[in-house]
Amino acid sequence: MDLKKIAELQRKLSRKIVEQPLDISEVKSVAAVDVSYKGNRARGAFVLCSFPSCEVLRTKVAETEVTFPYIPTYFFLRETRPILILLKGEEFDVLLVEGHGKAHPRGYGLASHVGVLINKPTIGVAKRPLPNTKDFVKVGKAYVSVGNLIDLDSAKKIIEMINENGYPKPLRIADKLSKGAENGRY
Repeated sequence: MDLKKIAELQRKLSRKIVEQPLDISEVKSVAAVDVSYKGNRARGAFVLCSFPSCEVLRTKVAETEVTFPYIPTYFFLRETRPILILLKGEEFDVLLVEGHGKAHPRGYGLASHVGVLINKPTIGVAKRPLPNTKDFVKVGKAYVSVGNLIDLDSAKKIIEMINENGYPKPLRIADKLSKGAENGRY
């Protein structure tokens, strides 16, 4: 595995990110995805909420084998597959991804990669910033960045509207479900 080639590919793919304002009045649903790991298994969770009331409409959990090791700043190689499995057949207006978007050393984190692949407005939400990055805003305890097809101001407004106890409610639920909360108990 040639990390230098992968890093160059990330820089090239970062040019595909589209930053544009999003008409928040048109947003009716927000989805969130998160992935947790246990041994060589990845357990991902999908949560669909109404917007702006943030009522949970649907949840889904899927497990798969881990196909790529954990390497800092190459997270998109590890998490894209479980996330795409979760997103198959789902409809939503905006997707929150537990991970960075443009706030990545090469300007192309997991949220941007997923957003470019699915061609939907995507927001990166992380619990801490990566070193040597910018292009993010802190909302409560969350570090928010552009994934794709949204601008930072629109992303910030959406996260502010669904923020609960310092973190976006849909992602908080997805995090708990990915870690094994059962029967939607969150």
